[in-house]
Amino acid sequence: MGTGCGPAPDPTPDSPAWSPPQAVESSDAPEAIGPYSQAIRAGGTLYLAGQIALDPATGEMVEGGIEAETRQVMENLAAVLAAAGMDFGHVVQTQVFLTDLADFAAMNEIYGSYLAPPYPARATVEVAGLPRGAVVEIQMVAVDGP
Repeated sequence: MGTGCGPAPDPTPDSPAWSPPQAVESSDAPEAIGPYSQAIRAGGTLYLAGQIALDPATGEMVEGGIEAETRQVMENLAAVLAAAGMDFGHVVQTQVFLTDLADFAAMNEIYGSYLAPPYPARATVEVAGLPRGAVVEIQMVAVDGP
């Protein structure tokens, strides 16, 4: 016998609260380099695709190592967040992918300069490789509203 204290059931396509996921795109961020959206809004949650350091104007990778790449990645993510009416204050979770964990401190310094407490939950992992020879990729999840 249930107590009624569990979570509310998820909305379904038949319920009035349900709305289909919507793509969020920004011309101020690089176009997707595969069959994916820059971000998907599902309810009040925004799922941002991983960004690498592509210059939105040229579609080419920025040069300058981990610092320049991390800065460009964060600018790309900021543009996608803005297209959804959000900013870094809405971000609740991030995943950082590095091709060399020796770059962690440099990435962390720049990453942290874009965020304020309470910082999002985060996982950082080393990977064997990233698209276009990138050394860093960052993916985010953001929420809208209280």
